[in-house]
This record gives sequence, structure tokens and C-alpha cells, in this order.
Amino acid sequence: MKILDWYIIKKYLSTFFFIMLLITMIAVSINYFEWIDKFVNSGLSFPEIFVQYYIYFIPYINGLLWPLFAMLAVIFFTSRMAKNSEIISMLSAKISYSRIMRPYLIGASVIGGLLWFGNNYIIPKSNVRKNAFEVKYIKPSLQSTLNHNIHFWISPNEKIYIRSYSSYDSSGRIFRLEKFKDNQLVYTLKANKLKYIGPPNKWKLEGWEERTFSEKTETLLAKPNDFIDTAFTFVPEDFTRYTNQMELMTSGELSRFLQYEQDKGLDSGKKYSIELYRRTAEPFTIFILTLIGVAVASRKVRGGMGFHIAAGVIIGATYVILSKFSTTFSTNLSLHPMLGVWIPNIMFSIIAWYLIRTAQK
Repeated sequence: MKILDWYIIKKYLSTFFFIMLLITMIAVSINYFEWIDKFVNSGLSFPEIFVQYYIYFIPYINGLLWPLFAMLAVIFFTSRMAKNSEIISMLSAKISYSRIMRPYLIGASVIGGLLWFGNNYIIPKSNVRKNAFEVKYIKPSLQSTLNHNIHFWISPNEKIYIRSYSSYDSSGRIFRLEKFKDNQLVYTLKANKLKYIGPPNKWKLEGWEERTFSEKTETLLAKPNDFIDTAFTFVPEDFTRYTNQMELMTSGELSRFLQYEQDKGLDSGKKYSIELYRRTAEPFTIFILTLIGVAVASRKVRGGMGFHIAAGVIIGATYVILSKFSTTFSTNLSLHPMLGVWIPNIMFSIIAWYLIRTAQK
């Protein structure tokens, strides 16, 4: 690490965190005035709202925007260096262009590492608190309950059906459990009513009927007026869904939940896979946009910083649009989730390579 490295890294990180602070304050202000009527109706004071909501909103909004913050920071201070002929002085001193980029990549590693850790662990835990506040005071529609004609697998060979379910008392009407062996139905359990008793997963069946099938025989045990307590591998929380449920889990929890949902036969695997791949792809985006920012801003041109910032905004907007398109195609079409998430990074890596190759050296 030379003086040049520390000089550029210091400028990179200080500019980045200044932009982060500035835009975060703007985002909080816009969000507050957007929902001010909800906050007034909640009866909470601003300090209470800040402690219960905005402390958790800030990591969420930063997780979305850090790659753009990184590029804007690079363009901002590198453009000033180019204007003051610092880049030309470095090149004139026979410092190679690749050597100049090294501290930029070190700075990007610091920011990318923080974003990776935040995406996988910190932000999901923060989103749980943020989401709970929004459901209670701002957008109750974020939470929904499966309540009619519910089908899902509770194991690779066991499937349940519930005609209607009430989250008020955790009870269901017209319950059916089916067990299969070698793709053949071997057992059914029916009940007129299903009610949750308590943890870990105890349920009470009312008016139940049990059938067992073999190759040539069938046995029936019917108790239309009796009750029976039993245990299943599902709990009331399995019937609750959030619009952004995948954002509320750490990556380990998300991987386990993804496997759990797929085993039950629910069609939610693709959007959960996209979220899991996104958490790794976005930190890598910081490296790409940093390289693009250096290549754009290190050239001393007429228009100076204004031209560089405008170019950065256009590149950033193009990246966001392309990212939305690719994830939409992956969600609704046959495009693999990993490819859908990484297409913007692949395309912008090519752009970064071209801009660096043709940069003023």
C-alpha cells in the first residue's frame, strides 16, 4: 500500500459514505411525507416512529442503492482529479492505468464485502422489524393468509387439502391427508374440522375417518362424532404469506425455506431463487460499476464533472432497467434464475472491459 493507494481509497470511501448519508436523508424524508397520514393515525411520535421503523428502513434502502452510490462516488471524485490534472500527472509519472485502478478495486472490495454481509444477514433481520411495522400501521395488505382450497405437500409422499382455513382461531374445515407409496395411494385421513392446539405442531381433528389401501383390500375406520389429537409437520405460520417474504430471511433460512417449499409442491421456488442469487450478484456489481466509473471519469473532457455525472446517471439507470427486465423474464418465463440475475453483470462487464481498453492512458 503506497501513498497513492491510501489517497484514492480515502477519497473513494469518504465520498461514498457522504453520498450514502445525503441520499438516505432524502429517502427517509420522502418516505415520511408519503406515509404521514398513516403515522398520524397510528398515534406514535416521531422518535417512536424512528426507533420502531426508520432504523430498520435505512438498511433496506441502502441495500438497494449501494451499487449506484459506489459509481456516483467514483465518478464524483475521479472527475475532480481529472479536472485538476491529477490523473494526467499519474500517467506522466509512468504509473500504469491498471496500477491506478488497484486502489479503486480495494475500495470496491470493502464496500462489496459490507454489502454482501448486509444482504445475507443484517438486512433480512432488519426487514423483519420493518415489515411488522408496515403491516401494523402502513400497508396491512403486505400480509395475507391462505384460506380457500389449500393444497400442499408436507413431505415427498404426503399431501394435504383444506377447503377453508381461518387464521383467527387457526382452524380449518374439510381436511384431507393423503399418503403415497410408489406413486400409489395407500392411506387417507379425513376430518370435518381441524384445529391447532399448540406447539410444537399439535392439532385436533373432529369427525374423522381413516382409510388404508393395499393391493386387494381396503380398511375403514370412521368416527364421525369423535375427536382425536395428533401431530403434523405443518404449523399455522405455513398458511401466512407476505408479499416480500423472501426479503425477511437470512440466506441460510432462505435456502432451507426454498427446499421446504419445493418439497411441499408450492410454486414459489423461482422468486426465492432469484432473491438468493441477487444477494451475491449485487456486491459483484459494485466492482463492475466502479471500473465503469473510473473509465468514464478519468478522461478530461469538455463539460467536466457535469458530463461525467450525467453519463453515470444514464449508465446506472440503464443497469436498473436491464436488471428489472431480466428478473421479470426469469420469473415469468423459462429463463434460469441465476442467469436472469447475472445477465446485467455479464453485459456490463463487457462494457467495463471496452471502456477500460479504450480509456485515456
